[in-house]
Amino acid sequence: MTVGPGGIETISGAIRKPKKQNGHKCGNYVVATHRKAPTTNIDGCQRFYVKPSDAYQRSTPVSTHETQIRNRFAAVRTAVAARAKDLMKISADQAAFAAQRDLPNGKTTMNAYLWKVCGDEYDQEHNG
Repeated sequence: MTVGPGGIETISGAIRKPKKQNGHKCGNYVVATHRKAPTTNIDGCQRFYVKPSDAYQRSTPVSTHETQIRNRFAAVRTAVAARAKDLMKISADQAAFAAQRDLPNGKTTMNAYLWKVCGDEYDQEHNG
């Protein structure tokens, strides 16, 4: 939300969500978007949408592929957290990160680098 001298100027995001009580949802979603890109339409930069309470309900069951992706994410997240605290690997990881950081496809943050390393290890272990 952007507030100016005259009050609220722009707002973006969920303004209202359905209230859930005893497994029952009551109310609707009210979502606002604000266009930041330049436009010639003066009045068209702010939009409001009202969606029913079940608008964000999944309509299909979770596929096997999605389950595999979720499992990979969870495993890599755990490995990254453990590796970031592993005193035996910190120095080597920092040196390897610094060596690849300025390369064309290098990771620019240590966290991104650890996600790549742990993700590659996971893929090697599970996909051969």
